[in-house]
Amino acid sequence: RAKIKGIVTGTNLNYEGSLTVGDILFDVGGFEEGEQVDVVNTNNGERLTTYLIKGKDNEIILNGAAARKRLVGDMVIILSYEVR
Repeated sequence: RAKIKGIVTGTNLNYEGSLTVGDILFDVGGFEEGEQVDVVNTNNGERLTTYLIKGKDNEIILNGAAARKRLVGDMVIILSYEVR
């Protein structure tokens, strides 16, 4: 359904878990808050599944356990799917 590419701008271990994506990227990707997404790290090939929270500007912040899977500066692809 949607796919965007961006750079991880932050991590936050002290959060339940999710992916914060800036409102600008939210609009470009056509995402919805709470939507399930896959996050692919192009630096190491790892993939994780989580849900979206709307942030500000162009930020991409991995929260909770996901914060241990990516580093600030890593290029990621965020994918959402349409189920038919």
